[in-house]
Amino acid sequence: MGLAAGLAEREAAGQPVRVGLIGAGAFGTMFLAQARRTPGIHIVAVADREPARARAALARGGWPREDFLATTIAEAASTGRTCVTAEAENLVEVAIDVIVEATGSPAASVDHALAAFAAGCHVVMVTVEGDALIGPMLAQRATEAGVVYSLASGDQPALICELVDWARTCGLEVVAAGKGTRYHPDFHHSTPDTVWAHYGLDAERALSAGFNAKMFNSFLDGTKSAIEMTAVANATGLRPAPDGLSFPPSARDELASVLRPQEDGGRLATSPTVEVVSSLRRDGSEVRGDLRWGVYVVFRAGDEYVASRLVDYGVDTDESGRYGALYRPSHLIGLELGVSVASVALRGEATGAPAAFVGDAVAVAKRDLAPGDRLDGEGGHTVRAELLPAAESLGRRALPIGLAANVTLARSVVAGETVSWDDVDYIDDDSLAVRLRRELERRGPP
Repeated sequence: MGLAAGLAEREAAGQPVRVGLIGAGAFGTMFLAQARRTPGIHIVAVADREPARARAALARGGWPREDFLATTIAEAASTGRTCVTAEAENLVEVAIDVIVEATGSPAASVDHALAAFAAGCHVVMVTVEGDALIGPMLAQRATEAGVVYSLASGDQPALICELVDWARTCGLEVVAAGKGTRYHPDFHHSTPDTVWAHYGLDAERALSAGFNAKMFNSFLDGTKSAIEMTAVANATGLRPAPDGLSFPPSARDELASVLRPQEDGGRLATSPTVEVVSSLRRDGSEVRGDLRWGVYVVFRAGDEYVASRLVDYGVDTDESGRYGALYRPSHLIGLELGVSVASVALRGEATGAPAAFVGDAVAVAKRDLAPGDRLDGEGGHTVRAELLPAAESLGRRALPIGLAANVTLARSVVAGETVSWDDVDYIDDDSLAVRLRRELERRGPP
């Protein structure tokens, strides 16, 4: 049975999938806009530290005000309405099937996921930062609790995992998979103070529109790409290159030529691997037919017969016909999240989930840093993220980007260097996120 039919059946039976959303930002708002139009999904509660923001998200998503005036989560669960709360921990105290974690905070996402597992709730992890930090540990804890932990459909990592699974299920050899973005090496030094110029936006206009400078900067300086490709590597087993992401410029119809091994004329030093392609060439010019918003998989045909069929049926291939590419030109963020919610609730299947510690998103200094400097994390002024193979990260004792906020340096770090655990003066080892990260590092890569 398809997911839509399964949800419709649950609706007809008066047993919709009960969902709790934690975090009412852009992703959560987009999900809310579609959830109210999806038979078989009941948003029981929306939790946000600022309840007014949650109510505004519901209103922006088209919800009639009377539909989210339940005073308690228990009342919402029994009446079919929705409750707004500032206390995320309350969501697991009633019968909720799926928790959607969308706070954007690595530490908070870990706490919320573990509480959900303990209460028997499935978790769809929108906060990919938490997954990049300790995803394999969260997946293990979910399995032990008899629930499902999943990446979020609509976000690029889950969509990439879907393409990889498709290719492997077809018997095709996956060579590379990843996404597109707007990238140039100069962007590595971007900060929240300079970010809008790179987007061609006026800073005051961006501020008045409510744009988050750190979030947009994390897209630009390579941090979000490193985090997302960490999630993909850990879910698919595709190995990061030794030097991380190289962001080769590529148009959609060039993917099969650019993203093939070097010995066959491509750019890949490692295969199979994850890679992000840029919509900008190194001279700053735009790539025509770019994949800036999309995702892709590149695969190799097993023999001449299969290669011929790829060409016959219009697949974008390299000149040999042996390498082909399939892509999606866009991703729809929270508008697609219901696919993950339905998949975990109806089928017990994740839309992508970490299986092993293969890649790691580590903190790298954006400028020369001195003792006493305070790191400000993803998208900030001090550090950006770089993707490394997990073994290389452990060898450097690299500090994960998910723990590189609100910590102070104990010694100098030169611009471009990896920040290590030894470079910071204090890490809260009582934090669940830190404890599980330490355990993940002790276990190491497969």
